[in-house]
Amino acid sequence: MQRVHFFFHDRSTTLKDRKKLKNFIGDLFAKEKKELNSVSYIFCSDKYLLEINNRFLKHDFYTDVITFDLSSAKEGTEGEVYLSIDRIKDNAKKIGVPFNEELHRVFFHGALHLCGYNDKTKAQQKEIRAKENKYLLKYFNK
Repeated sequence: MQRVHFFFHDRSTTLKDRKKLKNFIGDLFAKEKKELNSVSYIFCSDKYLLEINNRFLKHDFYTDVITFDLSSAKEGTEGEVYLSIDRIKDNAKKIGVPFNEELHRVFFHGALHLCGYNDKTKAQQKEIRAKENKYLLKYFNK
């Protein structure tokens, strides 16, 4: 059963090695000791993600990723991760990293949220960023 899915709402992007990425995300959940039932990554625009941010989280600002945990108590982790391709491109330029690297950081960030990590406090942000970096290094074999 395929557990990691990619959907393109109103933006598309080139995803090289989709099978490798899907397997890696599955492995990330295993390493974090979380059973993965299914995770859907939805690629979208700033406009669409802002609408989601307003509607569901009551936030009126752009963001690169929003994660929804749809898990029930009896089954493994199930969720949706919305990614703004516009925001990820912009952020990659701002921090001076390749788009592909920032895109993968956001993939792993969404997965880590589904594994129970948060980023509300400075300490939580430091912890999730360290995990993102760990998985980026592993994925790209740096």
